Amino acid sequence: MLAFGWMQIFYVTVLKSVGGLGLAGAVGGVLAAGLAAPVVSGGGLAAKNVANTFVDDLPPAPREEPLAQVTRLLDKDGRTFAQFYEANRTAVPLRAIAPVMRRAIVAIEDARFYEHGGLDVRGTFRALLTNTQAGGIRQGGSSLTQQLVKNILVESARTEAERDRARAPNLARKITELRYALALERKYRKDEILERYLNIAYFGAGAHGVQAAARRFFSTSASRLTLTQAATLAGAVRIPYSTDPSLGAAHRARLRERRDLVLDRMAGLKLITQQEAANAKSSPLDLKLRPEPGGCEQSNYPFYCLYVKHELLSNPVFGNTAAQRRSRLARGGLVIRTSLDPHAQRAAERAIRRHVHPQDTEVAAEAMVEPGTGRIRAMAASKEFGRNPGNRKNGPRTTFNLPADVAHGGGQGFQAGSTFKVFTLATALKQGWRFGDGFQTPGALVPGQGYRNCKGRPVNDPDTRVLNASGEGEGGPHSIETGTWKSVNIFYMMLERKVGLCNVVKTARALGAVRADGRALREVPTFTLGVNEMDPVTVAASFAAFAARGVYCRPLAIEEIVGRNGRRTHVPPACEQAIERPVADAVNHVLTGVFDKGTMKGQGLDRPAAGKTGTNNGYTSAWFAGYTPQLAAAVSVGDIRGSYRFPLQGVQIGDQYYGSVQGASLPGPIWVESMRPALRHVEPRGFPGPNMARFGGGHTPGLKEALAEEEKREKRRGDRAFAKRHRKLLRWLLGRSQAAPSPEWPLRRRQHERPRQHERPRQHERPRWH
Repeated sequence: MLAFGWMQIFYVTVLKSVGGLGLAGAVGGVLAAGLAAPVVSGGGLAAKNVANTFVDDLPPAPREEPLAQVTRLLDKDGRTFAQFYEANRTAVPLRAIAPVMRRAIVAIEDARFYEHGGLDVRGTFRALLTNTQAGGIRQGGSSLTQQLVKNILVESARTEAERDRARAPNLARKITELRYALALERKYRKDEILERYLNIAYFGAGAHGVQAAARRFFSTSASRLTLTQAATLAGAVRIPYSTDPSLGAAHRARLRERRDLVLDRMAGLKLITQQEAANAKSSPLDLKLRPEPGGCEQSNYPFYCLYVKHELLSNPVFGNTAAQRRSRLARGGLVIRTSLDPHAQRAAERAIRRHVHPQDTEVAAEAMVEPGTGRIRAMAASKEFGRNPGNRKNGPRTTFNLPADVAHGGGQGFQAGSTFKVFTLATALKQGWRFGDGFQTPGALVPGQGYRNCKGRPVNDPDTRVLNASGEGEGGPHSIETGTWKSVNIFYMMLERKVGLCNVVKTARALGAVRADGRALREVPTFTLGVNEMDPVTVAASFAAFAARGVYCRPLAIEEIVGRNGRRTHVPPACEQAIERPVADAVNHVLTGVFDKGTMKGQGLDRPAAGKTGTNNGYTSAWFAGYTPQLAAAVSVGDIRGSYRFPLQGVQIGDQYYGSVQGASLPGPIWVESMRPALRHVEPRGFPGPNMARFGGGHTPGLKEALAEEEKREKRRGDRAFAKRHRKLLRWLLGRSQAAPSPEWPLRRRQHERPRQHERPRQHERPRWH
């Protein structure tokens, strides 16, 4: 009786304290009844009875927004190469969390969790006495359900003020938590509450939820946690910032103390034996901290990541507004499977790195696209992605997505040069031109008549004089083959006029040609010479259409999206027959000659391939675009500071000096060196042969004789060069020269493509026409 009298005095004291804080009334009654109940019948039963007594006064359970989760980008093999998150969290069901983890968190945070109805009366009043005497929150006594409520209110807050109220260190907030906790206990089963808590709690080191914590701390999953690992994570929840192991030895020491406290608590509750606790306490933390990089800058493949990110942020399918799309990317918990082939990606990166250094102001970029599907297999660039030190404009890094267009984070692109001649070639073959057909060409051409755009307006340019490039002579007969293999400017200007500028433009559009800046294509006489600025992804996709026998497919980076609910959305290729199959086969037949008879002679793959070089007027940029039946790729090179102000002449790029950069001297080798390893495990396959009944039998007057004469000149030049080299060797052998011949003396210099004297430069940057 004496003890009970003292308890009555204690009860009155606490009730007065509660009343003094303005918390009397129904809630005060709950607390008062809860205080007396342990004396009568035990904490768990009393709490449940109290909750039932005041059930009609409870608010609805707190609003729960979907938890912010990590969005992951996967390559075609299912490996993560980038992730986006507002909070590093991956929610998992309770069955995917190791039972020892569940026991550890309950033991240290709320041992009577499965007994009470949302309020741990003993813990709450112990904390209440301390806090009321101190005039604020000094000790925690919250149940797991109350902690879940606090986290829900913080996660669901729409403003910073709401978040501050959810964290406010005052008794009013604690009472609100209590009432919501009782409402949650009415809404959910105990295991459902525990699952929500383990997924929402912050464990430190940037890890939200137990799955992210298991990965971050131990490089494992929540389902495979051991006793010591589970105790470590359970100990971190109470003071996650003080026990963050990534912050140093002192934090790790506190984390170990907390782990041992959890183990002792589990042993005291008979959840493990004393011997198990002792063995676990004697072991080190054995952390295996796993970095969890976020965003494209920290991705292994940042340019591909950036392309996917812009695809998601610009597509209304992923949200009606830009803000909704950004939120879904950062919080949505999506799994996005892409078409990235890491084998091809590494091949492109290595090839570029061998020729161009990140510190160079000249930049190289490459994109690889699969014919018949449009799947982008690789996107690489010579610079690293990100900001330069001190935000300098020039340096080894860039924030532009160099292989892509402006819509996907890229820059303005580079003029495509003679790669655009393929559209004129395809148009001519479509209109009935045959192999061997051609005409006489002059040494210079003024496009003063015969060119109309697709609106029917004349777009002639009588002030421009176009020359054949160096090495092509003063004109002569050319067929569609020789004009292509040698990339003869005047031949293609005349062919474009014969087949119609607008028809060439329509062919280019059908094959996906769009400017990198998104503006309309410039329909001018030099269209066929590549005056439009392009990006490697777009050019590669266009050339892939020829490999796919005329089927053009829009570039495709995202293949499948899996929502947080497991629902899968497949993204199929978007393809159409852009040109006839026989026409594409005929184009392939001509372009294969570029490797053995044209500007890429001496450079090629060990399998059938076709392609086209591109070198712009004044060496402002250089390209190579080519393909096999299974893979297409395009490589561009230009100066990132501005292609007109900084032409590719007299430049040191990588470890090599170039008097001038041409399509076959730098982009071509990068293409060859990337395609070989990218196709190493792909069975070689040839192109279907052309329909000779339709395309064979053409004739160009005087071409046979001109080719024979050219062959004689080549032989005479070769003989003279051979004799000169051997005279030099003979003099050296006879001791007439003190210097040994160059080790490269027997090697014959490749015949690279010459500069293209075409495009009209921008204002204030126009060079002299010859």
